[in-house]
Amino acid sequence: MVKFIVFMLLWRLVGNPFLAVIILLAVLYFLDRRYVGVFPSITRPFRRARQGSRLRTQISLNPNDVSSKFELARLLSERKKYREAQELLLQIGDRYEQSAEYWVELGYANIKLGQLEEGESQMQRGLEINRRVQYGKPYLRLAEAFRHTDRDKALHYLHEFQDIQSSSSEAYYLLGSMYKALGQETEAKRSFNESIDVYRSLPRYKKRQERGWALRSFFAKMR
Repeated sequence: MVKFIVFMLLWRLVGNPFLAVIILLAVLYFLDRRYVGVFPSITRPFRRARQGSRLRTQISLNPNDVSSKFELARLLSERKKYREAQELLLQIGDRYEQSAEYWVELGYANIKLGQLEEGESQMQRGLEINRRVQYGKPYLRLAEAFRHTDRDKALHYLHEFQDIQSSSSEAYYLLGSMYKALGQETEAKRSFNESIDVYRSLPRYKKRQERGWALRSFFAKMR
């Protein structure tokens, strides 16, 4: 109702319904990005492209810059360019032998390339070095990888993740989403409720970054 009233006021003000819709959507997007965080950032793909270009330039100037290669590989993985990410990671493996971040990134790339057994082994190696690497996210990725082929293993990785993350609204939302994908509706709903409860218990300064996940959890448990 409020949105409709605002739309009508904008329509009268600008004299064009299409322009009024564009202005209303822009305002809603700005408010969401400022206070909630549900909508994706429209600038993020451009920032990623600029960052990727900068890293490629650095590597072309200094082919031995392994840190830039690692950052570029992570960026490529985020952009779902797993083959290129894997190739870069393999080039720098001797310098990252003891890096948990390296092994979970390489393992994830291999999983996405269909090399499930090798990827799992590499991610486990990273988790052995540091069980809390990436705040436990590798466990979620492993659960997702096995959700269609090995239900018990997927649930095992979910429980491992749950042991690590206990104060993150985002974590419980991801956990609930994974349970839902596995058909565990009761567990999914419990996780979504935990996400909302965790959000409510957070200090005010922390709520901004978790608010979007709490809202996602609220709507997810209603479906």
